[in-house]
Amino acid sequence: MRHRIFFAGAVPALLFSGLGHGAQTWTPSRTLDGQPDLQGIWSNSSSVPLERPESLGAKEFYTPQEVAENGKKGFQGDRAITGGAHYDLSQFGLDPSQDKFAPTLRTSMIIGPEGQIPAETPEAQRRDEAEAARRKGHEFDGVENRPLAERCIVFSTAGPPMLPFAYNNNLQIFQGPGYVAILQELIHDVRIVPLDGHPHLPASVRQWRGDSRGHWEGNTLVVDTTNYNSRIAFLGSTESLHVTERFTRTAENILLYEFTVEDPATWVKPWSAQLPLLKGDGRIFEFACHEGNYGMANTLSEARALESSGKVQK
Repeated sequence: MRHRIFFAGAVPALLFSGLGHGAQTWTPSRTLDGQPDLQGIWSNSSSVPLERPESLGAKEFYTPQEVAENGKKGFQGDRAITGGAHYDLSQFGLDPSQDKFAPTLRTSMIIGPEGQIPAETPEAQRRDEAEAARRKGHEFDGVENRPLAERCIVFSTAGPPMLPFAYNNNLQIFQGPGYVAILQELIHDVRIVPLDGHPHLPASVRQWRGDSRGHWEGNTLVVDTTNYNSRIAFLGSTESLHVTERFTRTAENILLYEFTVEDPATWVKPWSAQLPLLKGDGRIFEFACHEGNYGMANTLSEARALESSGKVQK
């Protein structure tokens, strides 16, 4: 069973400012304590899929002309992100064609000639099958049977690693002596990253979003995260997940985000991805999603009603 993330959206015609196969040399400003200044509000909205379409083979980059042509095709309807229902997404600023994307020529976020998430290990395949069998017929038994994101507890795309979602793709970076903080609009999470060189927490201490530790390599902030719990399951991962992120400001309005994912219990080899973030000029707004929301109550009450009517057998 493959775990995939899909991103809906049109590919607009972009002014690339030279961004393509590699980052330009650019000298960032400095914070008061002398570190490269990564602060500000950034958007990781993207029209680039995590995995490269198989039809593109090993083609890692589009030409600017191909990107412009893709942009002319436009977005193919809101049903791609609403599961078939029709909504006027533009009324709420949720139409992907309203997004502004950082310029990129990549055909997939995953880098390299394959452009795909590596194959799962036999162990991971057995784990997926066992979980699917356990859930079958019990998807709506109770709150505990619903996905964590649906329960507004944690979104796996909020990371690390951080990936775009269908909406609320903004994050804000704060820097202070010895620390970096990343506030994400989606599910209103804040990640505190110490830069003091201390080791990770003991292996017995497991956290929803892992334990992050950072350091500087030149102008690049490198963040190493381990100690995940077994319930976050990024694309089917286990608590042995290990993520290395790299943040490099390559232009006044571009922050290059790169990450490498390792989990020998899930994939046959590590894999890496790259995504440019675009500087925003707005603000981070409250993401008022909380456990016990109306959506959850309505979902479960409908399931009970269907069972009572005999339309669904328990």
